[in-house]
This record gives sequence, C-alpha cells and structure tokens, in this order.
Amino acid sequence: MRWVPSRFNAISHTDSGEMIIYNSYTGAIVAVDEQEKSEVLYALRKGIGDERADIFQTLVQCGFLVPNQTDERRRAQFLHASMHRTDVMHLIILPTEACNFRCTYCYQDFARGHMKREIIEGLKRFLEQNMARLRHLTVSWFGGEPLLALHIIQELSEWIISLAERYGVTYEADISTNGYYLSKETLQQLLRYHVRRFMITIDGAERIHDARRFLADGQGTYHTIMQHLRDIRTLHDSFDIYLRLNFDEANIDHVPSFLADLAHEFAGDARFQLFCRPVGRWGGKNDEHLPICDDRTAERKIWELTEQAVKQGISMSKIIESMLTPGGAVCYAAKPHSLVIGTDGQLYKCTCFLNEPYNHVGKLHTDGTIHIDYDRFALWVTSGEEQDETCQSCFFRPACQGNHCPQYRIRKGKRPCPYEKRKIKQVLQLIYRQEKEVIR
Repeated sequence: MRWVPSRFNAISHTDSGEMIIYNSYTGAIVAVDEQEKSEVLYALRKGIGDERADIFQTLVQCGFLVPNQTDERRRAQFLHASMHRTDVMHLIILPTEACNFRCTYCYQDFARGHMKREIIEGLKRFLEQNMARLRHLTVSWFGGEPLLALHIIQELSEWIISLAERYGVTYEADISTNGYYLSKETLQQLLRYHVRRFMITIDGAERIHDARRFLADGQGTYHTIMQHLRDIRTLHDSFDIYLRLNFDEANIDHVPSFLADLAHEFAGDARFQLFCRPVGRWGGKNDEHLPICDDRTAERKIWELTEQAVKQGISMSKIIESMLTPGGAVCYAAKPHSLVIGTDGQLYKCTCFLNEPYNHVGKLHTDGTIHIDYDRFALWVTSGEEQDETCQSCFFRPACQGNHCPQYRIRKGKRPCPYEKRKIKQVLQLIYRQEKEVIR
C-alpha cells in the first residue's frame, strides 16, 4: 500500500527541538523527540517507512498518513453530516434576562426579567415529549445573570435529571455567570444538578475590573468574586472554572501583572483555567465607543497572555484543546441540534444580537411544541464549508467546518477563522508545554 500525508496535518516545533504533529480529522496531537524527528519527517514527506515499526504505525493510526486512494474531502463532508444527529440536543436556557451587573461592553438591554411560568411549563413539556429519542442532552445556563433565578435552575434541573434517568439519557450542564452569587454552597448545589463547567469573567486587578464590571448601582464586584473563588478552591470536588479575561486597549497593559496575582491564587490547581478573549462589538448600545483592539493585536495578545499564564503555573482552558477536535471549533449556533431559549419562549440560534430578526428562529409554546422558521434557521447551519471553497481546502476544516462563528459570516460576509487555527503552531506549543508541566 502507498501512503500519503493527510491534508489535515499541521506541524510545529518547540524551542527545545521536539516536533508536534496535529491532525484535525482525528484530533490527534503527538510530540516527537529529536532522535525520531528525521524519520517521522521522511515518512510524512515520502509516505515511506518500515510499516512494522511503532513510529510508522502511530502515524497511520493517528491519521497523519492515509492510503493514497483516500478521499479526504469526502471524509470531511461526512463528518459535517454527522452534525445533523437527532439523538443529541443542546439547549442554552435563559432562566432570566435580568442582570445585577452593568458591564461597559455588555450587549444586552435587560428588557425581560425571569422566565415566565407558562414558558417553564412549556419547556418541561417539550423535554418530556423529546427525551425518549435522545441519547445525550447538554444544558447551558445563560442570562442575564442566571444565578438571579437560581430557583428556576433548580426546578428545571430536577425535572431534567428525573427525565434523563427515566429514559437512560446522559446529561451534563454548564453555566456562564458573573460569579457574584457563586458562593461555595451555591457551587456545591449546582454540582448536584450536574453542572460541572463554570465560565466566570475577571478583567484584571480590583481597580481595573471594578471600572468595567460593576453592579447596577455602581459598586465594585472584584472582592466578592475573588472571595468566592478562594472559598471554592478549598473544595475537593471535581469541576472546571474557566476564568475568562476579556481584554481591550483599556486594560491590556495591566493584564501581565494581574496574571501574577492569579498565579498566586490558583497556580497548580488545574480546576481553575484561564481563557483570554478580546472584547468585541456584540450588538450593544456602547459598541461604537468600545476601545477594542485591532484584529492583529487581539490575535497576538491572546496567545502571549496565555503563554505567560502557563509559564506561571496557571492552567490553559480546556476549551482551547477541545477546539482542535473534530467539530470542536464549530459554534453551537451552527449546530442543528442547538437552540437558545429566551425567558418569553423566543428561540434564537445565537446568544448575541438578540434583537436582530434573523436571530429569531422560532417560538416555544406552552404545550411543549415549537415553531421553527426554517429559512432563518438554515441561515445559521448552512453558511460554512458548503459554500466556501477556501474552507473546503483548509487543513483545519474538520475542526471548524467553516462555521466557527456563523454570526460573523452573516453580518460581515467574511470567513470566521478561529484564533486557534490562525496561530496553530503557537497553540500546539502551548498544549505541549502545559502537558509537560502536568507530567512533572
């Protein structure tokens, strides 16, 4: 058999001489030491080697080498088709659209409060009508600030868990919260409701954070959030807390010193993980006045800051490595089995730009039925690799499928390449560095 290198390979090199190979179709990442590097490079370039050797077998098993007759484009098309599974479901539920914060870059208007009783009952009926056909259900609690409506999360979680147990459906949940009400006791309660992943935003040291993420009455929030995190750190439970750091021109120069503060608190505890992202114009009333970074600066700073954090012992968010898995960089909004449920029963595909008509894709009714506007729905799930020839030939195609951010493509008509793809060599080096630290 003749072998050829996969079109979905990417290669990076570490400062200490190791080579890292990645394949976006299998999600495999393999580090090769200096002694084996020349042999591996020869095999990848020529498709030739001792087929009985462990190195060659690894290259084949991980998908770095494929038979020369393999149609990898068709493989990628088939992978894309698997997104249309009907036995999985992802619901992003807004138990409230109210918030106790007034962040400077927020895009929401808080016009709607807690989820109406008839919508809660309608959601229960919808789940009861559909649970039997599912193998897996994921719920993401979002807002507003979802913990303002903790009683709704409790009620719906108990209902979901009982249904999942009745029908043998696996269930997991996560939450995006500003952290102000996430006490140790509340986190433990959420763990009992299968919430294992928590996204909490901290934008810098106290003075910086409190100037950006303050309460509705103007008071600061940093001290309360950090005290909760310190209390949570004393627990022995398993969970992931993604410490999201949103940066722009206003706080970027202060981030390096803040990372040292975070390292002092959380270095060595892999449950606390850094996730850096630039502030964007996400549809809020302050969009035109936000001091956002230009694209090149934002792209560079994400990985500079992440590298600084990893060097200081802070874990990099698992989100990053998950982005490199097959389909891992496809936005939830592009997945047919994913829906956002508003407090009034309005159905969306994306949690941003909630007032845009093209994002209003349906309605949840009190009897548990839903109405879908399939023309608007299709706008989100068919705008990627099917229509973009550049995406079709990209090494990262199996991971993002041209749909890392359908909202970006819809609004700007441009290709929404993920940050991980654009800096893949640096990302692979960071993953390798972090894995070495774990092994030590």
